[in-house]
Amino acid sequence: MAAHDTALTGLVEALRGLPGIGQRSAQRIAYHLLQHDRPALRRLALALGDADQRVGHCARCHTLSEAPVCHTCADTGRDARQLCVVESPADQAALERTGSFKGYYFVLLGRLSPLDGIGAGDIGLKPLLERACDGTVEEVILATGFTAEGEATAHVAAETLRARGLRVTRLARGVPAGSEIEYVDLGTIAHALADRR
Repeated sequence: MAAHDTALTGLVEALRGLPGIGQRSAQRIAYHLLQHDRPALRRLALALGDADQRVGHCARCHTLSEAPVCHTCADTGRDARQLCVVESPADQAALERTGSFKGYYFVLLGRLSPLDGIGAGDIGLKPLLERACDGTVEEVILATGFTAEGEATAHVAAETLRARGLRVTRLARGVPAGSEIEYVDLGTIAHALADRR
């Protein structure tokens, strides 16, 4: 790309900023859209602008929503005694797709990462405490990731919530259904043994 192709360079750099998109993939996408699919380029630009203007966060659970209160939080048929805590709106969407959880959610919008300078004040732990102590919630299910950061987040949240007298549970870990033990990593096997029931 020539240095004077600022619009093309800007498009490639914007695409490169997306997760999982490297320099070559970004260039490939940009060239494809510009050379072969200008209508898709225009639809993408409109959709991005529309999402930027209309999508915000739910006032109750902090997931992504066009309305002040998301569809899930507005559903009065859900079990208000259970609150499932996740790191991101994508995590909430994945859990919701299972159809197995009928309570409400709380999205932290991050996880603790002291090495990156992300502490308890940088994620939604204080609003979580306010939401969980509303007098209705009886069980808080911590569904943060099983990374070091997710575990630290779950630990700090659990200690804080238990200090307020709330029942706190954690997602189970174990051997995936359909897998053979010999091919499962040792950490997963160890956790499955420890959390057996």
